[in-house]
Amino acid sequence: MRVLEHLKPKSVFSYFEDLCGIPHGSRNVKAVSDYCVSFAKEHGLEWMQDDAYNVIIIKPATAGYEKAPAVMLQGHLDMVCEKDMALTDLDMAMTPLDIAIDGDYIYAKGTTLGGDDGIAVACMLAVLASNDLSHPRIEAVFTTDEEIGMLGAAAIDLSPLQAKLLINMDSEEEGIFLTSCAGGVTASINLPVAYEETGKTPVEITIDGLQGGHSGIEIDKGRGNANMLMGRLLNHMKQVDFRLAELKGGLKDNAIPLSCRAVIMTDDVEAVQQAVQEYEQVLRHEYRTSDPNVSVHAAVLETGSCALDADSTKRAVSLLTNVPNGVQTMSMDLVGLVETSLNLGILELTQQGLFLSFAVRSSVSSAKQAVLERLESIAELLGGTVELFGDYPAWEFKKDSRLREIMMQTYRDLYGKEPEIQAIHAGLECGIFSGKVEGLDCISLGPDMMNVHTSKERLSISSTARTWDLVVETLKRLKDF
Repeated sequence: MRVLEHLKPKSVFSYFEDLCGIPHGSRNVKAVSDYCVSFAKEHGLEWMQDDAYNVIIIKPATAGYEKAPAVMLQGHLDMVCEKDMALTDLDMAMTPLDIAIDGDYIYAKGTTLGGDDGIAVACMLAVLASNDLSHPRIEAVFTTDEEIGMLGAAAIDLSPLQAKLLINMDSEEEGIFLTSCAGGVTASINLPVAYEETGKTPVEITIDGLQGGHSGIEIDKGRGNANMLMGRLLNHMKQVDFRLAELKGGLKDNAIPLSCRAVIMTDDVEAVQQAVQEYEQVLRHEYRTSDPNVSVHAAVLETGSCALDADSTKRAVSLLTNVPNGVQTMSMDLVGLVETSLNLGILELTQQGLFLSFAVRSSVSSAKQAVLERLESIAELLGGTVELFGDYPAWEFKKDSRLREIMMQTYRDLYGKEPEIQAIHAGLECGIFSGKVEGLDCISLGPDMMNVHTSKERLSISSTARTWDLVVETLKRLKDF
């Protein structure tokens, strides 16, 4: 007997259990992609599969809906594979998930469940398989490798499709409709430098104990960025004669760096140590709420002689002092939403130069461009250059979204309460799709999930049923769109 066989809606949970039986972590999606193709063939539906293993399945409109606008349903096929080593040695690349039920929740024993975004895929398959639902033309888009950079969405060709309406089912809280997301780009500054022998004493300076966090979702928490704080300290010590020898902080541009390490060469060790002690007290006061464990230390090293020359040191410190970081603007449309931000996530001094890598985000394309132009201007003034990587578009808030209005009214009618409209300061596939399809009207929703992307991940059964009802009723009401 299948584990989820008694759950309703029966078809949704049946397809979800099928997916749990197919290993489908990011970069391991061929089998689950082929499963979708086999499904389409079995049901006599038009389908397409590309080299990235994205799949598109098209179902014609039902009787009476021929003139209604086509609707794109979208979710991604890949899941994050994490496990609790103390509970299981399951090979998630080769072995099906060991799923179980605990009250209102489905979970996988010792591993992630893949509710994000497997339940969206299951709902889409259930719509495509049904002979009882009323709906316009359905264009179901199954993307791949979303969890590692939305690679499938970036690669997919949507030109064969007709839909200007998109229902994405990759949200994680029932009753919350996502209506906007940030676009983003990685901006890297490279500042050429020159080295020389100094004969001075090397002093290591470290800043650590910071909380860090996600540079999009948690950029508004006011947490300290170790790279920026190091630049501030070095600028604070400009009255001390020193040369910068080493500098390194952060591992990922989309993570607020927890620590940063510098080595400077100086003849005035005592002045440096005094400045560091004073700076630590300043930071402990300023960040007493967000980063109460911040610490700054200075230690004399035994060896070291080569460092940047005076001009390179001055330009490097000036760059770190003047580049923007953190929240730049807040949304005028959605209260509490960060509109534009950037995060100096990676900082490294090499023989070739000083390297800075920023994650730049904005839900308004022109605002993102303004930040990039500012970085380019600062870098150019100091003799540096800027390179851009992985640019993806924003999903801008649409004030006159008819799809949102219909879905909100449907939610009110079904559940007697008001849904919550939110936006996210991070990238979603809706942003990439909006960049590919002019005038696309999007909304993102989903059932309640807990501890997503951890071995304690949970998917609510009752919430899934309500989300299914919402999607089905919305499709029905699109007849008179």
